[in-house]
Amino acid sequence: MGERAHEGEQGRVCPRGRARESARTREIERECEREGERERECAQERACTRGRARERSRARERARERARAREGARESVRTRESERERAHERERERM
Repeated sequence: MGERAHEGEQGRVCPRGRARESARTREIERECEREGERERECAQERACTRGRARERSRARERARERARAREGARESVRTRESERERAHERERERM
């Protein structure tokens, strides 16, 4: 695992070896924290991206609904105009 400076006669690790090992452990822990932060940032960014995509989708749907409503209104106008024209033609035919 960690590096050992030297072992004493009883096979104990020198304190400097433990210090180096714990420094490496702290470094790994900091690295993991940074990686975790990056993952959280990425997750937040993905959520924002999904939210923006969802909002764009909703906006497109609202635009389609408005277009359908406008088309429906135009269709109503055309229907009324054609009904007037037919009524006019019927009146002319009667005369």
